[in-house]
Amino acid sequence: MARERLRRQQMSRWPYPRLLAHRGGGTLAPENTLLACDVGFRYGYRAVEVDAVLSSDEVPVLLHDADLQRTTNGHGSVNSKTAAQLAALDAGSWFHPDYAHARIPTLEQALQHCLERGIWLNVEIKPVPGQEARTGRLVAQTIARVWACLPATNLAAPLLSSFSPLALEAAREAAPQLARGLLFSTIAADWRNTLQRLACVSLHCDHRRLTSRLAQQIAAEGYGLLCYTVNDPRRARIIWSWGVDAICTDRIDRIGPADDPGPRQDARSQAH
Repeated sequence: MARERLRRQQMSRWPYPRLLAHRGGGTLAPENTLLACDVGFRYGYRAVEVDAVLSSDEVPVLLHDADLQRTTNGHGSVNSKTAAQLAALDAGSWFHPDYAHARIPTLEQALQHCLERGIWLNVEIKPVPGQEARTGRLVAQTIARVWACLPATNLAAPLLSSFSPLALEAAREAAPQLARGLLFSTIAADWRNTLQRLACVSLHCDHRRLTSRLAQQIAAEGYGLLCYTVNDPRRARIIWSWGVDAICTDRIDRIGPADDPGPRQDARSQAH
């Protein structure tokens, strides 16, 4: 009975998959591409984290960096190119010649691709400086529009996350029905007030900056807790024992569904 009660408490805080492939396929595929999501799927992952930014014609596309040089054969800022121009770039050869056909997808394409395969998404809003509110609004509107047109599905709606409070505020105004999570590199002392003000359901943080005590406090406040980027199976087990709800990993080849310990145990008992 106690275990079932804990499981229900966990689900109320984090009704999502507990394992997420970072940027689609972790280190095994060119990030933020449809091919990456397929690689994650082949490794048993049914949830991915992806990054969304705006093109010059204000179409949300998947890309992590503000500039194009690292992950494509393009140059300059992502917001200096239209979505069509971005789609023409090679987004895979930097990773391996076999992926030369990989392209930068729009967020809508990524949503359709993943939902057809039963892959849940955590979409990080990744605005170019100065476009925080506009990016948050358009990303949320895109997801809400696509989701409203879907046939019945067992998948939860995508979760929006961002380091930018401005982006999350705009997303909340545009699509209040979509859940939101606030990202921290180092968890701020006023995290409770900030999450409450933004009406977030979860806190996402660098696992290296998390302690067992802080994890317990976050859970006690009723917030879901996701840690990035956890690449060591032993570390994953440790922070799961603290009550962490989900981890995002690059090493989908080292951490898989079999490593998930299942419903969270009482983090307070684990601390003694």
